[in-house]
Amino acid sequence: MRALLVLFILLGFPALEIFVLAKLAGAIGWWLLLWLILSAFAGWTLIQEEKMAMFGRLFSALQSGQPLGYAMLDSLRTLFAGVLLIFPGVVSDFVALVLLLLPRPKASGPAPRNASPSRNSSPDGDVIIEGEWQREEDKRLK
Repeated sequence: MRALLVLFILLGFPALEIFVLAKLAGAIGWWLLLWLILSAFAGWTLIQEEKMAMFGRLFSALQSGQPLGYAMLDSLRTLFAGVLLIFPGVVSDFVALVLLLLPRPKASGPAPRNASPSRNSSPDGDVIIEGEWQREEDKRLK
């Protein structure tokens, strides 16, 4: 039963795209071709920009102490929207725009470590780690 549902979805989506494209091409003409070219270019640009923004989101989530899953899901959603924009069709473009317009989840990270001053924190809030160290000379450098 599940296999039949998956097969129906996989074959039904392209059939729906072709049907909508044929109806719109008859209604608006060559403007549809311009829309398809511009949406494919926008999808390609979105994917190229997201490749670099993904690392920024991950580093920002790491620095703020938030879970990395939110940053990864946000990047995955944007990449999926870019792929849908490249796929020729108006229905896939509509789904991509809905994905891009959904609000981003607000992740509540853990409580700040220095919420209250302790004996190991400096006045400006930095944590002081006490210990001893010893410098050892590397014989290979001499």
